[in-house]
Amino acid sequence: MGESLRHSKTAVHIAMNPSALEMTALIDRFLNYLLVEKGLSQSTLESYSRDLLRFADFMDRNGCRGVTEEDTAVLLKHLIQLRNEGLGARSRARHLVALRGFYRFLVQDKILALDPAKLLDMPKTTFKLPDVLSVEEVRCLLNAPHARSPQGIRDSAMLEVLYAAGLRVSELVRLKIQDAHLDAGFVRVLGKGSKERIVPIGQYAREKILFYLEHGRGRLAREHTSPYLFLARAGRPMTRQAFWKLLRQYATKAGLIKTVTPHSLRHSFASHLLEGGADLRAVQLMLGHADISTTQIYTHVTKDRLKELHRKFHPRG
Repeated sequence: MGESLRHSKTAVHIAMNPSALEMTALIDRFLNYLLVEKGLSQSTLESYSRDLLRFADFMDRNGCRGVTEEDTAVLLKHLIQLRNEGLGARSRARHLVALRGFYRFLVQDKILALDPAKLLDMPKTTFKLPDVLSVEEVRCLLNAPHARSPQGIRDSAMLEVLYAAGLRVSELVRLKIQDAHLDAGFVRVLGKGSKERIVPIGQYAREKILFYLEHGRGRLAREHTSPYLFLARAGRPMTRQAFWKLLRQYATKAGLIKTVTPHSLRHSFASHLLEGGADLRAVQLMLGHADISTTQIYTHVTKDRLKELHRKFHPRG
């Protein structure tokens, strides 16, 4: 049965290298299990077959040598590519159902000891990966501020830091001068639940902050003192609402058609790192996500390792 499904006209083509052959054999075993043990219909099995063969083709084209317990990042990158190819939310949700069932079967059959698909949550309503900007769209947005006025210098630095560190807008506006460790190349962020985390920043962000401190912040602060890094008029800290308004203006100036929010840059930060090959757990740590799994799985990632991953995989590292 699995053989006929794999050679149906709807199946994708897979180059027959050893890893591809191994994947198709595992898919066959899974489909036969669904037929014999679960009694699924022919149409459902064909749908599973198409989705799993598409994933196998993705793995093959990306040099993955068979399934492993470390496939979480590969799975997520596959879903991101499906979205970039224009696949709708419901179709991507169907893909995730097939992939989760496949990896659960591999654990059940003792082919894998751990299930890497467990880290990918299925929402109860609709499955929607966040909209992200391309690297070129981000570049246009970051170049939009007029970096000669104090406000433009500040805005340029804020946009760069938001993207460089994947911050929430509330985290960005609460940054204090003492939180920016420019020589060491990181910022200290106070996130949700008052949890601190260290996030590396690249050369562009460091230079933008330095330029802002030298040529912009003092002119904005005037005679006032403030511990906050990014200031509005009369030395007051920038508010979330004010930054949202500025971001919309710069998105329009950059000619972006997409709806751009502060979270757009946060999601772009994560997607660009993952698409570049960064480790998912390290990206989760940089984002400050503790709800995807327990924070204990991240404890082996050191600050130096995070800086190296950021430098290697971030487009503006």
